[in-house]
Amino acid sequence: MNLIQQYLQQHDYVVLDGALATELERHGADLDDPLWSARCLIDTPELIYRVHKDYLEAGADVLTTSTYQASLQGFLDRGFDARAAEGFLRLGVTLALEARDDFWRDEANRAGRLKPLVAVSIGPFGACLHDGSEYHGRYAASWSEVEDFHRARLQILTAAGGDLLAFETIPSLQEGELLLRLLKEFPDQYAWLSFSCSDEAHVSHGEAFRRCAELAEGHAQLAAIGINCTAPRHIQSLLGAAQGIACPLLVYPNSGETWVAGGNRWAGQGSEGFDPQAWFRSGARLIGGCCRTGPADIAAIRSVLSVFSAQGGTTQGATQGATQGATPCAT
Repeated sequence: MNLIQQYLQQHDYVVLDGALATELERHGADLDDPLWSARCLIDTPELIYRVHKDYLEAGADVLTTSTYQASLQGFLDRGFDARAAEGFLRLGVTLALEARDDFWRDEANRAGRLKPLVAVSIGPFGACLHDGSEYHGRYAASWSEVEDFHRARLQILTAAGGDLLAFETIPSLQEGELLLRLLKEFPDQYAWLSFSCSDEAHVSHGEAFRRCAELAEGHAQLAAIGINCTAPRHIQSLLGAAQGIACPLLVYPNSGETWVAGGNRWAGQGSEGFDPQAWFRSGARLIGGCCRTGPADIAAIRSVLSVFSAQGGTTQGATQGATQGATPCAT
């Protein structure tokens, strides 16, 4: 069942959540680890639950699970056996489901809202290597190895109970094509597909974003397609490149800073241009934040879009959205 389609039949927009790692660090988590935010699945799962609740309270309609950088091999390398490794992957989904269900149990949280969804995060192959290759997609591995990696993880995560899959921060056309082929092996699943982009027209590996957006044409299991972990100044042009695509568009950019993989840090200043109202006018219907955004940004996005929608799509009275918030794409 395509729950995104059902949601958009009743609401003009869907508010996504923001970065996970930023908030985990704010709550005291140490993410200096090859597992990155997935380390908290071992040490402090209660922090993941807390961050999920924070995003729901800020107004997010979708929680993205803490599985972006979680992998079987990553947990095996930490000394866990295969059964335990699979358990950590499933736990990432369970925590989001529990946070959503606990939030929804309180009738005060239901006013004017539909039941939030849980999107199971599926990061690119490079996200689990902790070497920065997720930001360019040029892997020291065969595509057969990449396919086997994704299939094994999908087999576990599709059985864990989320509402849809989030293929996110995908750097190349070829990895996007691979994931959509694999999705057909799980015919009951729906997914969104979101690419990281390097400029106003190209994904991180170099292909035109328009070519990547065209993957949505005729794919019955694709719930949305778009852009994430990309500087907000590029979003408007990228949405323009996707005009005419017969699929809901989604955007959840980062703060505009640059991740320095070798130094394990962010560099530069966050760019201006975080404008959810303009993105909505340009066709985006699923809107949120990525790296270095937090609950305050999501609350701002919801406020902007609710005012804009209530006014019938006019620009009067709406303020410009979110700010900058810390950590690479571990959403």
